[in-house]
Amino acid sequence: MVHTRYSLPDTSVLQTVSQTESLETDRLIRLIEAGRVVVPLNPSRPHPPCAIGQGCRVKVNVNVGTSRDVCDPSLEKEKAEAALQNGAHTLMDLSTGGDLPAIRRTILTFPVPVGTVPIYEAVRRAGSACDVDGDLLFTVIREHCRDGVDFLTLHCGVNQDVLRSLREDPRRMGVVSRGGAFHVAMMAAREEENPLFHEFDYLCEILAEYEVVVSLGDGMRPGCHEDASREAKTVEYLNLGRLARQAHHLGIPRMIEGPGHMPFEQIGYNVRMIKELTDQAPLYLLGPLVTDIAPGYDHVVGAIGGVVACKHGANFLCMVSPSEHLALPRVHDIIEGTRASVLAAHVGDLLAGRKDAYEREILMGKARFELDWETQFKTSLFPDVARRIHDRDPERETCSMCGDLCAVKMVQDLFPCPDGDEKL
Repeated sequence: MVHTRYSLPDTSVLQTVSQTESLETDRLIRLIEAGRVVVPLNPSRPHPPCAIGQGCRVKVNVNVGTSRDVCDPSLEKEKAEAALQNGAHTLMDLSTGGDLPAIRRTILTFPVPVGTVPIYEAVRRAGSACDVDGDLLFTVIREHCRDGVDFLTLHCGVNQDVLRSLREDPRRMGVVSRGGAFHVAMMAAREEENPLFHEFDYLCEILAEYEVVVSLGDGMRPGCHEDASREAKTVEYLNLGRLARQAHHLGIPRMIEGPGHMPFEQIGYNVRMIKELTDQAPLYLLGPLVTDIAPGYDHVVGAIGGVVACKHGANFLCMVSPSEHLALPRVHDIIEGTRASVLAAHVGDLLAGRKDAYEREILMGKARFELDWETQFKTSLFPDVARRIHDRDPERETCSMCGDLCAVKMVQDLFPCPDGDEKL
């Protein structure tokens, strides 16, 4: 298998993405061919395209999925609906309990890109991570592709070098990525190389056959601040860089997944390092989480880290819910986590200098000066929340905090609102 050029999406997809992202079509094509933009769109399951990467709006993914302890497929469908209603662009099914193929096919009915982690199902079929072999794992990967999954998280960079680093430079939390832990267990038990690393070219053949994007998983993401500087993470970075180049040479669209828990001051250089090692491939992040001590508010912690990551080049944020580290998310957790990530993505768009994001800020400022509540609600990221809070007090021209002492109302005649349109 020797590809040297990406298979581009069809013309209608390129035109749609060009319009929605405000990117010239020629530039979009160059970015896709350079591996800096991906459009996860399995041809067996048509849905509106969603572009991820350089020059595109920052996108938000939301994870849903059952566990063996809490297995209610109808709840996962409700969570997926809530995520999309609150601004998510993609979904991932991380189910580990119940009828996994049936749950996956339910999530695949939603008209957005959907991702999965095939190793989860492979472990359930085998009975334990130690009993998974390459044949089973590749079989499950094919089935996910055939079902219409658009992107797959595959922990190809977790190899024997990483395992050696874990042993020589131990981490407080060990391995917190479930997929990463499964691969470590497989390699340790079988004393063999990770089949996704060892047979990466064969994996790329499968992905090419079904036109599926590979999301190179961060199996060594730190699980606490103390582990953020340990060696295994960096060894995996180097592996991901090599695999990203190899995939690109073979014409396989790829994203890179990045670190989890990380001190604020380390985010910038880690993001820049990953982007440099992977030739500016789209970067997909969980968080990063800038403090370990806020359970119940990790959606806020992740949004803070997400903004910093976007400033340095991240393209795709994975929602962190308030229940992170505590329990399987419920619908309310999904709503709050999605909104926090959407907020972070908007700030990321502002940092990238997107004109459409800035215009929205200008519109809100004008509406606030004019005490135009309807425009304020329409312009806000979450209109229902803004309207509900405002309307809980008796109707008035101003808000109920200042009332008749409203600063804006007092100075409207002295300082007319300038026309901001000329400055855009």
